Amino acid sequence: MTIAYLSNCFPDPHESYVCEEIRELRKHGCEVVPCSIRRPLLGIREFESFYLGTLVVFPPEFLQSLHAFFLCVWRLPLILDLVARALCGPEAWPRRIRCLAHTWLGAYLALSLRERNIQHVHVHHGYFASWAGMVAARLLGAGFSLTLHGSDLLVRADYLDTKLQNCRFCLTISEFNRRHILTRYPGIDARKVLLQRLGIDPAAWRRPAFKQENGRFSILTVGRLHPVKNHGFLVLACLALKAEGVPFHCVIAGEGEERGRLGQLIREFGLDGEVELKGHVPRELLPALYADADVIVLTSHSEGLPVTLMEAMAMERVVLAPAITGISEIVHDRRTGFLYQPNSLEDFLKQLRLVRLGRGSLDRMRAAARREIQIRFNSQVNLKAFASNFLQRAGEQPHPEGEVVAYEDPLLQQI
Repeated sequence: MTIAYLSNCFPDPHESYVCEEIRELRKHGCEVVPCSIRRPLLGIREFESFYLGTLVVFPPEFLQSLHAFFLCVWRLPLILDLVARALCGPEAWPRRIRCLAHTWLGAYLALSLRERNIQHVHVHHGYFASWAGMVAARLLGAGFSLTLHGSDLLVRADYLDTKLQNCRFCLTISEFNRRHILTRYPGIDARKVLLQRLGIDPAAWRRPAFKQENGRFSILTVGRLHPVKNHGFLVLACLALKAEGVPFHCVIAGEGEERGRLGQLIREFGLDGEVELKGHVPRELLPALYADADVIVLTSHSEGLPVTLMEAMAMERVVLAPAITGISEIVHDRRTGFLYQPNSLEDFLKQLRLVRLGRGSLDRMRAAARREIQIRFNSQVNLKAFASNFLQRAGEQPHPEGEVVAYEDPLLQQI
C-alpha cells in the first residue's frame, strides 16, 4: 500500500510519534510519503533523515498553483459537496474563506502526489490541514483517515463533522476523546472511531541512578510556548512560592510564540533568579532534565495525552497535571501522580506543597507511574496495534464517490 501521511508541520520535535508511526508502517511493507503543509523550523535536525523525503506544500509554486485552481474547477462535481459545506455552513466568513483556500490546497497536494499511485491519505491532527488531505484523497480516488488529539477536537474542531463523515476511519488517543466524538457527532458510525493510544519506549526512559540535591525544590515543564499551554499560570504559581519563602528553581523548556510575553512576565515579577526559559531542548538531553526535577508539571487549558507525562512517569518522576480531558487515563490521582482542579491556583499550589513535603516518601507512586507506562503506554506494543488497525481499515474498499482517479484525467495528463 502507498500512503500519503500529512501533518501541518513535519518533522516536528514535539510530535515524534508521527515519525514512529511512519517507521512502523514502513516495517509492514508500506510505501509512505511524508507530507507537510509548511516547512519545519530551521535548526531542528533530530529528524533530518525524514525531512529529506518529505513533500512540502507551502509555499506553493506559482504554475502548479494555477493548475490546482483549474483542477478544482474541472473536477468541481467530485468535490461539490465539500465546496458547498465550506461556503454554506454556520461558521464565520473568515473560517469559510480559509476552508475554501484549503480546498485549493488539497488540489495542490493531489497534483503533487499524482505520480505516486497513492491509495490512502492519513492526516495527523484535525486542523485545517486535514481538510486539504480529505480533498486530495477525494481527487486521487484514495481512502482518507485522520488522528485526533486534543485541541483539534476540543478547541478548534473546524468542519470536523464533515471530516468524520468522509473519513474511512478516525483514530483518537484517549477514551475521553472517543466518547466526546460519539456524543458530539451522534450520526457518526461508532465502529470507525478507534481508540489508539500513543506510547514511548520505557527502556529509553529509566529512573536516574541518583539525583543531585541542592536544597531547592526543582520544577520542570516541557512543551511548546503556546497560549493553550498556559505557562503564565505557572509563572503566577512561582510568584506565590517566592512570596512564601520557598527555595525553588523552575525550568520552562520549549520554544514558541509566547516566549517574549513570558520573559516580560518573569522580569516584571522579579523571578529572573527562580524561573528559567530554557528554550528548545533536544530529545537526547531531556532525560537529564527530567532527572534533575522533583516534579514535572502541566498547566494547559487543553491536552490530548501528553508524551511529556509518559516520559517523566517512565523515569519515575512525580507529575502534576490538570484534571482535564483524558489526562486522568494516565495520571491516577495520588497513585501514579497528582491532579489539580483546572485553573485553580490555590489547588495547584496545594498539590505542589504535597510533592515538596513528601519528596522522600513517594517511591511507591514513582514505581506505579513507571508500571503504568510499561503496561498501557508502551510504544512497541501500541505501534503494532496502530499498524494492524490502520492497514485493516485502510485496505477496505473506497466509497463510490472516490472511484474517479484524478491523475488519469485529461487535464492532469496535459500538466
